[in-house]
Amino acid sequence: MKAVCLLSGGMDSSTLAYYASRQGYEILALHVNYGQRTEAKERAAANKIARLIPALDFVEVDISYLRQFGMSSLTDHSIGVETFDETRADLPNTYVPFRNGNLLSIATSYAESQAADAIFIGVQAQDYSGYPDCRPQFIEAFQQAIDAGTRDGTRIRLITPFVSMSKSEILGIGMKIGVPYEYTWSCYQDEEIACGICGACHFRRAAFESLGLKDPIKYRGG
Repeated sequence: MKAVCLLSGGMDSSTLAYYASRQGYEILALHVNYGQRTEAKERAAANKIARLIPALDFVEVDISYLRQFGMSSLTDHSIGVETFDETRADLPNTYVPFRNGNLLSIATSYAESQAADAIFIGVQAQDYSGYPDCRPQFIEAFQQAIDAGTRDGTRIRLITPFVSMSKSEILGIGMKIGVPYEYTWSCYQDEEIACGICGACHFRRAAFESLGLKDPIKYRGG
């Protein structure tokens, strides 16, 4: 079996790639640069994880045209990345409009061209930042698009094993299967030392703390 695995180099996607490999899939690792602030660090992390699995292939795709659309602090560097705020009622400014729709479209093209059986994406709908393209109904709708938009006889399963899990549960799985979190990167803002206060840092740190574990990456201020 072969599977395209969207691999950002972050905690969830790295756990996902290891998980998919343990499920018996040969991994076609797909890393996408969409113009994000920490792309260099993410690319290095994804490449390292892909080599450690080891992946059958590692492909990088550039869709930095998302910078032209703006709206997100990840792609418009004139907008500051917001500090995590659990009282926020609306979406944080780190939301990139329909990013996962773009990523899954590319993954589908890659999967169909390689006769892959599945696409793995590490979306979750519990302790996340409220992004609409992480919701189960979005994933269900995209599966229908895959079924309708690929060649007759093609069957590519869109697999989201973490969609109903918390970050702590995902980390627990990763620890059991030996994911090397020291090589992963989650921070939205910085590439050398994690800021510790953006949404991605908040959820990552909280997961490690909830399991009584020490996060192997460094954070600003200790």
